[in-house]
Amino acid sequence: MDKLGKAHVFYFSGTGNARRVAMWFSGFAVNSGIECQLTDISKINSKTQVPEHGTLIVIISPVHGFNYPRITLDFIRRFPKGENKVVLMNTRAGLRIGRFITPGLTGISFMLSAFILKKKGYHITGQIPFDMPSNWISIHPALNGKSVKFLHQKNYARLEKHCQKILSGKPDFASDKDIVQDILISPVALAYYLVGRFALAKSFYASPDCDNCGSCIKQCPVKAIRDTGSRPFWTYKCESCMKCMNECPKKAIETAHGLFLTVSLTASFASSCFIHHFISSNIQSGFIRSAIFTSIFMLLLFALYRLQHLFLKTKWIGKLISYSSLTHYKFWGRYRSIPDNKWKDNK
Repeated sequence: MDKLGKAHVFYFSGTGNARRVAMWFSGFAVNSGIECQLTDISKINSKTQVPEHGTLIVIISPVHGFNYPRITLDFIRRFPKGENKVVLMNTRAGLRIGRFITPGLTGISFMLSAFILKKKGYHITGQIPFDMPSNWISIHPALNGKSVKFLHQKNYARLEKHCQKILSGKPDFASDKDIVQDILISPVALAYYLVGRFALAKSFYASPDCDNCGSCIKQCPVKAIRDTGSRPFWTYKCESCMKCMNECPKKAIETAHGLFLTVSLTASFASSCFIHHFISSNIQSGFIRSAIFTSIFMLLLFALYRLQHLFLKTKWIGKLISYSSLTHYKFWGRYRSIPDNKWKDNK
């Protein structure tokens, strides 16, 4: 197959993992004598122009809820028709166990995006996932420095091998080996897109340590954080990319673990009472029970999140709320993708 002449990489990144992979790809391309352009999806203000015929299009984005986040999907949906070759990549939540990396799940990220792009006339020639360091510190503590360096080293070496195929014009579908688990997890991906992402949008708040500097508002790639005059407020546009939490200079942005525990317990009790008194305590349908619980959960979360936002204005209540968050404590840490000079010297 003919060697490529140009490549155009479109990426979306929160804490820098996808951006790092995009930069690595660009570096490999340039070293191979291929002109490469990088474009941040979150900074595209006008309609995207299709790269000239023969230019390889590469789309790189993290996986949120086993799918590309909405900002990436909207970009793909709006992308004009064309006939270029396209390589899809993603960054998943990688963790280190000894000398091994636990693989994440791509879910429907590639399947859905490939379907949309094929309908537009594009030719999908690659689908490659990368298990970069997990940045989801709402769920687990930030990875230590050694683990982050290890994961960067391994993914860099892995991308180098894949680039040898991609840049020579050969197809590369590394994701095919995960197809079974990706199909099995697809219902969860759908549930996340319809409900889950809206719930997680209300998992962030600014603790009493917030000095209202506005940094999170300015840096949010999807403009999901609103200035209320006293402290930032997260809207449903939030993609849970973790950029605000991991880059806040005061480490004042935290996850509302206490709020979610309260809402979960209350919603569970309320949904059980509702089913018992208004429907039937003998109802066996898991779908109906889940739908009732989810509806009550979302209504409570919407109301209590706003109430919490008001309570945070009172300093001593704000401190109590902050103490109920695991992300408040120093041992939990924060994550940001590290520059290459932090790990290449130790390779």
